[in-house]
Amino acid sequence: MSPLLLQGAAAGIALLISLVFLVVHLAMIVWTYSDAQSRSDHPPVLWALVVFFAPILGLLLYLIIGRNSY
Repeated sequence: MSPLLLQGAAAGIALLISLVFLVVHLAMIVWTYSDAQSRSDHPPVLWALVVFFAPILGLLLYLIIGRNSY
């Protein structure tokens, strides 16, 4: 195989992986916002911003301290 073809394949795979991460990140933000509307005393936009800037840590913080246990 030619090196140029391998570079194109690697770039395509990298693009696909990047798009998957972007979709998962956006889904985490949307889920956190919608869940915080009904299960948190804090403003939902605050939790959405926390998850936007620190995705994994923000989601964990929301699950641990942001949700009310109804």
